Amino acid sequence: MTQIYLSLGSNVNPRENLHAALIALRSAYGPLRCSAIYCTPAVGFAGHDFLNFVVGCNTSAPPPVVLDELRQIEAQHGRHRGEARFADRTLDVDLLTYGDQISSTPPLPRADIEAYDFVLGPLAEIAGNEWHPVLRQTYAELWALMSLHKAPLVRVDAATEQAIFDTLQPNPRGLI
Repeated sequence: MTQIYLSLGSNVNPRENLHAALIALRSAYGPLRCSAIYCTPAVGFAGHDFLNFVVGCNTSAPPPVVLDELRQIEAQHGRHRGEARFADRTLDVDLLTYGDQISSTPPLPRADIEAYDFVLGPLAEIAGNEWHPVLRQTYAELWALMSLHKAPLVRVDAATEQAIFDTLQPNPRGLI
């Protein structure tokens, strides 16, 4: 089994879409490890704020199969590929890492790790001691450097987090 990390985000009915995505991911991959959920402004366009977090899980499927599964989950929740890159999203699920694999197709590790605080911060939260396979620094070290130049991430309120993690008991944070 290979450890993978996924970035999830939504700014269209995010409570419902992210909750449904977690159910689908748990069905596909088994136990999930989740970061806290953060509210972040839309990037690259004027839109509603996004809710973002990172999920860790294990798979024996190769990266192309994982990507197909993630695209199916997105499509089942109203995501239409081919839309503008920076636009409202019912659901965005990105494969950030696949073990320590480095590849160009699919791009692994995903460049979003280095580009966006709403990806790196939650990744460092649940995988801080793991190494970025290209940069050879831990995610915690990378986050410490990035967070020096960024405003702190804003965690959603407990009720919103509970609504998204609800039914994924016993422990909505950590292993679910």
